[in-house]
Amino acid sequence: MQRTQSPVLARLARLNPMTVFLATLALVLVGLFVPGPPGGVLLLALAVLLVWLMSVTWPVQRPSTRVLRLLMLTLLIAVALAKLL
Repeated sequence: MQRTQSPVLARLARLNPMTVFLATLALVLVGLFVPGPPGGVLLLALAVLLVWLMSVTWPVQRPSTRVLRLLMLTLLIAVALAKLL
């Protein structure tokens, strides 16, 4: 059974990887420098998007990539929760 690609994933695949990286970096930096809960909420929102993307792309990732992404995601969530508390 062939799985069709969602329109969101097709649109993401057409984006420039450097632009996506820089936008994500900007969101992380804003989340880190905005004091208190608003920064934590922004980081958690980014983490939710990354969890979704990682769950969709999980079957095509190499095991080493999976481990690295899980570590980075765990770090992002830990920092977000620390900012919320």
